[in-house]
Amino acid sequence: MNPVFSTWQRELAEAFSSVDALCRHLQIDPQQLPLLHDYKQFPLRVPRSFVDCMGKGDINDPLLRQVLPLAAELEPQDGYGPDPVGDLAAVTETGVLHKYHGRILLIVTGGCAVHCRYCFRRDFPYGELQLSSGRVDEALAYIARHPAISEVILSGGDPLLMSDAKLRRLLDRLRGLRQVRRIRIHTRLPVVLPARVTAGLLQALSHHEIRPLVVLHANHAHELSEAVADACRRFRQHDISLLNQSVLLRGVNDDAAALMALSERLFAIGVLPYYLHSLDHAAGTGHFEVSDALGKQLIAYMQNHLPGYLVPRFVREQVGADHKLPLA
Repeated sequence: MNPVFSTWQRELAEAFSSVDALCRHLQIDPQQLPLLHDYKQFPLRVPRSFVDCMGKGDINDPLLRQVLPLAAELEPQDGYGPDPVGDLAAVTETGVLHKYHGRILLIVTGGCAVHCRYCFRRDFPYGELQLSSGRVDEALAYIARHPAISEVILSGGDPLLMSDAKLRRLLDRLRGLRQVRRIRIHTRLPVVLPARVTAGLLQALSHHEIRPLVVLHANHAHELSEAVADACRRFRQHDISLLNQSVLLRGVNDDAAALMALSERLFAIGVLPYYLHSLDHAAGTGHFEVSDALGKQLIAYMQNHLPGYLVPRFVREQVGADHKLPLA
């Protein structure tokens, strides 16, 4: 291992990439499940810190279900495809997606620390459309030509896979545009790899008066370990606001108890629930689908049992819509 690697980079390099090795570690018999053992198009990848939150011997563990490749991913389903939310039609420059008035999204990396099996960008052509260092000028010029853009969202892949120095350079250039008042970072790394929240990262985010809003992605309370709680605490110590978005997933969080436990745990570690997404219909993800009717029932139950600020908005992203569509 390269001695210059930081702890989080070392942990990332040591992530599980073998289905058999993961099953052995979790004391699971691979014969119990219809697994995809060598799915090169979208292979298994999961950091050990996330695996440590899973229950050993439990083939129905809600965290395991999110990352374990199953044969169901190869079953074709009507209405499911490679571009479920219309990303490609929204590309205006390399790495720039402009769907909604007043804000754009930058695809700053194609990599993730974890391969979530329900990912809506699992077939996104990152090789062609990722924002490389050489194309940043074009992206900034696009923003400047559209003065109504006041918010920039960094996405991917996961933007926190960028080095601290590269991330800071990009943030500083965005902060240099007078029209930009808000920057958002959509990331799963502090949840699946909390060691990523380093002093260098926090300094890059907080050294300017425009401090990015960090939107985490956790689907189940068991993901929010004490290490994750500590990472969130460090964000808050640097006056960085935290929201969370989840996806409603069959066998993971499709019951009221799981969703309420998630909201309570999020609030306990300083994160507010933001969105609960209806599943995007990406090819290979149909076995995760939960009906909108059940989703509405779950939200109604939460509204009757929790204060409003702990109830996420149940939404769907629909191709061509001017905003996310509320479902409840």
